[in-house]
Amino acid sequence: MNALSLRTIAVTVLMLVWALPCGAAEMSPQAVDAAWVKAMKANDLDAIVKCYAPDAVAWLPGMREARGTAAIRAAYQGLLSANTVKDAALSDTKYKTAGNLAAGWGKYSITLVSKTDGKTTMMTGRFNEILERRAGKWAYIVDHASAEPTGAESAKQ
Repeated sequence: MNALSLRTIAVTVLMLVWALPCGAAEMSPQAVDAAWVKAMKANDLDAIVKCYAPDAVAWLPGMREARGTAAIRAAYQGLLSANTVKDAALSDTKYKTAGNLAAGWGKYSITLVSKTDGKTTMMTGRFNEILERRAGKWAYIVDHASAEPTGAESAKQ
């Protein structure tokens, strides 16, 4: 092989390796959850919002319905402007996929540190989500998270 061919192959391989993490959301609904967790841990508002379709709706704990990119961005902006995410995790996750739609559910935990007083808060709860594959890319179209029941509510379960 000549030097030009080797350079072409090397550049192609580098481009593919570089592109893999960027296209993770295209591979599976689980990859969208992994991208969301990574974005939360990085406190990266833009990366969080990219997990959602433009017409998505989100019901986040203690917040009003957020419908569409601007409202979802505002909801997360409120959370991130008041807190720093120290950790985020999803557990007990399950997924069912049928064609271009997928449902996911499980439990979440998010550790927040208040930017005002430095107090640490652990949010835990349950979530369910619907994802849709559009033009080869998976994204949330419905995201509903609720806080874990406390006190008498949890004793009933």
